[in-house]
Amino acid sequence: MRSGSLGRDALVILSACAVLAGCEESGAKPTTTVQAPDSADQVLEGFSHYVTREGIRRSRVDADTAYFYEASQITDLRNIRVVFFDARGEEGSTLTAKRGTYRWQDGSMDAESTVVVVSPDGRTLRTANLRYDNAKNTISTSTHFTFDKGTEHLEGNSFTSDPDFKNVVTDRPRGVAGDGLLLPGQEQ
Repeated sequence: MRSGSLGRDALVILSACAVLAGCEESGAKPTTTVQAPDSADQVLEGFSHYVTREGIRRSRVDADTAYFYEASQITDLRNIRVVFFDARGEEGSTLTAKRGTYRWQDGSMDAESTVVVVSPDGRTLRTANLRYDNAKNTISTSTHFTFDKGTEHLEGNSFTSDPDFKNVVTDRPRGVAGDGLLLPGQEQ
C-alpha cells in the first residue's frame, strides 16, 4: 500500500510541476505602460468656464473637449467658442476656432486654426491665430487677417484691438473703407 501511495504522491507532484511549467513566462512579454510627460491630467467633454478679472466677467469659454495639464496650468481646447462681455456685462463679440490654449494663471488664451470673430452688429474678423490678453482686455494677431463690415473690407499683417473692434491698430492695412473709399496707399 505504501508504494501505491508513494506513486500517487509522485503523480501529484509531477502534475503540479507540469502546471507550473505551463505558467512559466516564455515568448513575448507585455509592454510596460508609461505615462508620457505631456499627457493630460484630466480630460473633460463639454467644457464651459467664465473668465473674470477683478470680479468682472470678461468672457465665457466653451469647448467640446478640454485637456488639463496641472503642472503647467494650461488647458488645451478643441472646437472652441468664446463669448466676450463688455464693461456692462452684456454679450459682445463671439470667437470660434478649432483649437485653443487657455492659461489658468492669468486668464489669457490663444486660438488657432480657422479663427472667426463676429461682433453683434455683424463685423467679422478671420485669421489663422488670435491671442486674448485678459489683463489688457485685448485681442491680437501677428499673422494676416481680414475684417469685413458690410461693404468695407480691411486686411493687414497684424493687429491689436479690444474684443468689440472699437479701437483697432493694424500693421500695413489695405482694403476698401465705407462707400468704396480705398485706404491710403491702395490703387484702384
